[in-house]
Amino acid sequence: MNHHFLNRELELIVELKKVLEDSSVGEVLPEIAKLNLPGWWLAGGAVRNTVWRSIFGDDCKLVIKDFDIVFFDLNGSRSQELAAKTIITNNFPNYEFDIKNQASFARWRNGKRTYSSTEDGIENWLHTATAVGVNMNLQREWNFFIPYGLDDLFNGIIYPTPEHLDNPDAINKSAEFLQKCPCLKVRN
Repeated sequence: MNHHFLNRELELIVELKKVLEDSSVGEVLPEIAKLNLPGWWLAGGAVRNTVWRSIFGDDCKLVIKDFDIVFFDLNGSRSQELAAKTIITNNFPNYEFDIKNQASFARWRNGKRTYSSTEDGIENWLHTATAVGVNMNLQREWNFFIPYGLDDLFNGIIYPTPEHLDNPDAINKSAEFLQKCPCLKVRN
């Protein structure tokens, strides 16, 4: 692997941690860890929008709508998701949380294949800049899951993940992002 690429990726991970630590993501992450959900990650709009607002400032109107917490438990149930959501919402009543077990995701989302892990689920989110996961252990050590790297996220680029290259949902979501954050660029 190219050393320049590795150095660049490490620099971006350091930058990502710095941006997230000083945001509401850094505030909720230690509490999410205490939920002890198997294979969990915080991913999606909370991470993406925090980074884009840090880069583009007030020109970017994308804010955290909710915190997408995903985990993987083959024996899990909907009640497990709801119990975790109740606990974290009680700790942060001013925030919205969406907690989904990726092991059961296909059961309630029509036409979707079953995921084999939390990471498999994140890899198949609509856009590369959204498919970024962050978590921490109880010792507050950060971990990152970046299947497509961080260049698109830090360059404000909207690009579908491989599974969604021709997906109208990805195209519509891109238009939505551009409307709220015109500084972004769509990569074809």
